[in-house]
Amino acid sequence: MALDQVDVDKYEAQQEKEMSFLDHLEELRWHLVRAILSIVIVGTVVFLMKSFVFDTVLFGPRNDDFWSYKAVCNLSDLLGMGDVLCMTPTNFKIIATEFGERFIVHIKVSIMLGFVVAFPYVFYQFWSFIAPGLYEEERKAARGVVFICSSLFIMGILFGYFIISPFAVNFLAGYEIDGVEATTSLSSYVSYMMMFTVPTGIVFELPVVVYFLAKVGLITAEFMKTYRRHSIVVILVMAALITPPDVVTQFLIGIPLYFLYEVSILIAKRVEKKNELEMR
Repeated sequence: MALDQVDVDKYEAQQEKEMSFLDHLEELRWHLVRAILSIVIVGTVVFLMKSFVFDTVLFGPRNDDFWSYKAVCNLSDLLGMGDVLCMTPTNFKIIATEFGERFIVHIKVSIMLGFVVAFPYVFYQFWSFIAPGLYEEERKAARGVVFICSSLFIMGILFGYFIISPFAVNFLAGYEIDGVEATTSLSSYVSYMMMFTVPTGIVFELPVVVYFLAKVGLITAEFMKTYRRHSIVVILVMAALITPPDVVTQFLIGIPLYFLYEVSILIAKRVEKKNELEMR
């Protein structure tokens, strides 16, 4: 029995939809390939810069001439407090406790730094896949999102590295228990340094998240104001998860997070006004 015209149209539409889905998968595959390739390329460069990456970057908070220590000491002198605020990094040993640990950690560090440095391009690939599916108004509203997200991520990484890590490293290394020498494994030290930086970079994306949630009406400025006190508790909990159990370090991450929360309220309010004007 021959198919009527309606069945033929349905068949062609279904076939076109399946082809479109396969095309999307192919496009996603190439975006992922380009993103991963950028991480591999940057990671390879980082791998070849072993001395700089470990001695200057990762082990920086262990050195007396680390930028954060000098900045705090200069601030102390500027305030007329002498060397009251000056910090001296705690001396502790870093050892490799497992066979091949140094090589494995070197690869791990190279991949992670490759991702951090290549983040703008990786995010650009992600956005290039998402953007064509948005309406023209949505694309206009999200103009500059790659630059903004990349900037916030890098700012979070730098904040975690220069502000959180020096205090956290000194607290953890300087915590004393009688009869226990301050020694840590290379893998443990690198893991903690990543914990002080990468999550902070992600958390700094809060204003962007709030912008899109406000754009679709899932959150309002009034809602954020109402639950401001609750947000402080959540921020302190997040700070405790990101940082070690040190009150000073928790406040170092908690204060900028609260600042970002207040900025997010202003962003949500602006988005609401813009939505109201568009609806008129």
